[in-house]
Amino acid sequence: MSVARIKTVTIAILLFINVFFLAVIIRDTVADARGERQALADVCTVLSNSGISLDPENIKTAGAIKMMRTARSLDSEATIARAVLGDAEVTEGAIYRYVSEGRGTAEFSSAGNFEIQLSAGTFTDSGNAVKAVKKLLRSMKIETSEILETDGDTVAAVCAYGGVSIFNCTIEFTFSGGSLVTIVGKNITGVEAADNTMSISTPGTVLLGFLASVLEGDVVCTSIEGIEAGYQHHIAGSFGEGVISPAWLINTDSGRYIVDDASGEILSRQTG
Repeated sequence: MSVARIKTVTIAILLFINVFFLAVIIRDTVADARGERQALADVCTVLSNSGISLDPENIKTAGAIKMMRTARSLDSEATIARAVLGDAEVTEGAIYRYVSEGRGTAEFSSAGNFEIQLSAGTFTDSGNAVKAVKKLLRSMKIETSEILETDGDTVAAVCAYGGVSIFNCTIEFTFSGGSLVTIVGKNITGVEAADNTMSISTPGTVLLGFLASVLEGDVVCTSIEGIEAGYQHHIAGSFGEGVISPAWLINTDSGRYIVDDASGEILSRQTG
């Protein structure tokens, strides 16, 4: 057999092997997806039998979420402040304070919390507060996953990392007479991977744990309107060192609950 013929046969065999393994992978992936859907359907049945309704379509996962380290970024704080105040004098310390004559002030703590007070007319809503806030967030270089107009004068934004919500990091923009007067919230910067961390568990696991809290009387609800995978921020050091760890947001008819993924502990509850 010629060398060319041997090469052709070898390539054909390798292609066949690759196609075979690809078919196996696709089959296993489909089987896994089918198994996950069935598991979620079974959990929804268990919840229903306990008097709690949940549509499986309202379960939002986000891939392999893992714990990440965080650290204070003074450069990011300066970007936020100057996007609103322009040129500003800064006073350093545990709290960094920016002052711009005629425009306002901004203060940042090591935990990521900040507050900006603005003079009337510095920024206006231009007739659309949500659109104005989105534009300002881009200038601040703050990533968000959700923006809500909570009432006629306030717009709330949920911060995010890599497209995934950080449930306890939100920012509120308050307008008065069409002018933006305050920005108050918490933003996480300086995120990097942590070593040897576990990926987030399945939604079925956290739902069964949440059901246990309901049955024990710690939570009262008859409907889960949605469940979403994301992060929860924890401070662990004096200069903003901390972590964002996997968590779940469970939205019910009695409130919104943030649940720690590792322990199943309900970390906070938000009414409404």
